[in-house]
Amino acid sequence: MSTALFSPYTVKNVTLKNRIVMAPMCMYSCYSRDGVVTDFHKVHYASRAAGQTGLIMLEATAVTPQGRISNEDLGIWSDEHVSGLKELTDLIKENGSKTAIQLAHAGRKSMTDGAIIAPSAIAFSDKMKQPEEMSQEQIRETVEAFKEGARRAYEAGFDIIELHGAHGYLINEFLSPLSNHRTDEYGGSDENRYRFLKEIIDAVNEVWTGPLFVRVSASDWHEEGLTPEDYATYAKWMKQQGVDLIDVSSGAVVPADIHVYPGYQVPMAEIIKHKSDIDTGAVGLITSGLQAEEILQNKRADLIFIARELLRDPYWARSAAAELNTSIDSLVQYKRGWVF
Repeated sequence: MSTALFSPYTVKNVTLKNRIVMAPMCMYSCYSRDGVVTDFHKVHYASRAAGQTGLIMLEATAVTPQGRISNEDLGIWSDEHVSGLKELTDLIKENGSKTAIQLAHAGRKSMTDGAIIAPSAIAFSDKMKQPEEMSQEQIRETVEAFKEGARRAYEAGFDIIELHGAHGYLINEFLSPLSNHRTDEYGGSDENRYRFLKEIIDAVNEVWTGPLFVRVSASDWHEEGLTPEDYATYAKWMKQQGVDLIDVSSGAVVPADIHVYPGYQVPMAEIIKHKSDIDTGAVGLITSGLQAEEILQNKRADLIFIARELLRDPYWARSAAAELNTSIDSLVQYKRGWVF
């Protein structure tokens, strides 16, 4: 039976065998605190590739040591990180999946040792550290760090890069008026608050010609915050800069009560897709093949980002195929057990 979920998806020079993406999920597993790939990462990501996930996206990978969410995050701030990341992309590709990396800076939500930075000197909460307001020189240095991260991602063999502009981390902090109170050219108007991301995209495009995604938090879940309609405007600007897909999540720029339910973020992906005429990825409590198929068939999004279900079941693609009454290939070593 023909399905949307198991149809190929082509973006620029990359074709995914299906529409299933392993969403970036922090593993906090660099116990030596040097940001280098560990054996855990090799097993974790390669096993999901063996399970026939179309695209494996690594967790938030920090472009500076200060930009880590925790001291145990993966890093891409040094050329010393490239060899481990290259070994990881090779393993994923050997098991049949395409590869992506999410370049990130945690901003005021960093829980690393030492000082932290943000667009404005406003702590996320009374339990988090007070950040320093970034100088324009620090902004330029951070934009350069994203560029260098993209260069290293290319050297490591990744097929796709995603910029982490969601969940209250640094790019998201610049975009939202709740966390950006600047009075210079990086604050105030929508255009000014977008400037930091604009400069990052331009810098990345100097060293990267492959597919470029951006993850956004399409709702701040706050009456004075941003909405999916606001992000539809940002998405139009991103598309003009060559961004290929918006990965649509929500929340976490400020503490908020969020009412979650199956597919609760899908309408946001749908709004951005149709108002901005750009491809989107849907994520958030998507757990079944039928649910994913409905989203794709009704053109609410173009890719399905699966998170916790892939922690529970590395072979979720097989389970989804069985639910949709279709069959998919397996690794040759698994064929004896790949029974529907």
